[in-house]
Amino acid sequence: MKKIKDIQGWIDGYKEVEAAVEELQNGWDFHKEDLVTEEEIDELYAQAITKIEALELRNMLRREEDKMGVVLKINSGAGGTESQDWASMLMRMYLRWAEKNGYKTSIANILEGDEAGIKSCTINIEGDYAYGYLKSENGVHRLVRVSPYNAQGKRMTSFASVFVTPLVDDTIEVKVEQALLSWDTFRSGGAGGQNVNKVESGVRLRYQFTDPYTGEKEEILIENTETRDQPKNKENALRQLRSILYDKELKHRMEEQAKVEAGKMKIEWGSQIRSYVFDDRRVKDHRTNYQTSDVGGVMDGDIDDFIKAYLMEFAGNDENQ
Repeated sequence: MKKIKDIQGWIDGYKEVEAAVEELQNGWDFHKEDLVTEEEIDELYAQAITKIEALELRNMLRREEDKMGVVLKINSGAGGTESQDWASMLMRMYLRWAEKNGYKTSIANILEGDEAGIKSCTINIEGDYAYGYLKSENGVHRLVRVSPYNAQGKRMTSFASVFVTPLVDDTIEVKVEQALLSWDTFRSGGAGGQNVNKVESGVRLRYQFTDPYTGEKEEILIENTETRDQPKNKENALRQLRSILYDKELKHRMEEQAKVEAGKMKIEWGSQIRSYVFDDRRVKDHRTNYQTSDVGGVMDGDIDDFIKAYLMEFAGNDENQ
């Protein structure tokens, strides 16, 4: 059902683009007959371009984790109340962005500031492609403004870090390929009476495992002699195999998260990905050089243009994801 929903999403997106282009074509034909104004044609053109670009943007999110929800963590930098207030402003910005895009949000954890703002917070944002879009926000965000918390009215610089990871299910599906399984039976040794020595109740499981991420091959060997019941021992051995496979997948996910964590920069000068300069009415992304003067709109969650600029430049580069 998940696969069907994903395919249907692409079909619906294509149909929307097709309808917008057809409407533009019809509008142009009507314009030739003076039935539609030039302004209306411009509006239809803008609508068609928006839908095409939205589908192109989604097409760039092809990694498995891009489709997932996101865990977004915000930490205030050094600077006390000023940076804590900045962290709370970023939290509001992302909550507004999620609301505008129809995502479900929940605040998993929040640590209030001493006087104002927050020291840190963790937000779960659930919905299709939330991680794919918000992975561009991973890094240090810098605020420059005349601080309301400074009695002299000086221009202050504050930092806060944003850290995003895919929101995955608690359960990991463990698939055991029966064709890769082989069994041996043997007599259990040690104390346990005559039955232990005469009946082959012990089981030995061999599983030819190939790491799906590295391609490395390994034979997993499990022996079980817990009971005198061979079927029960087989069941126990399979349970152990599932636990081993579960652990391997879990470790891989932790390693992937560690790679993202390693790319996190210090919350300080020179490491910021984006600067928000309120007095100059300018927000600039230092990776793409995209900037806007609509500071109010950005702080109200209008960050799609920043996301688009980042994905258009870096979507094919794994190091920047």
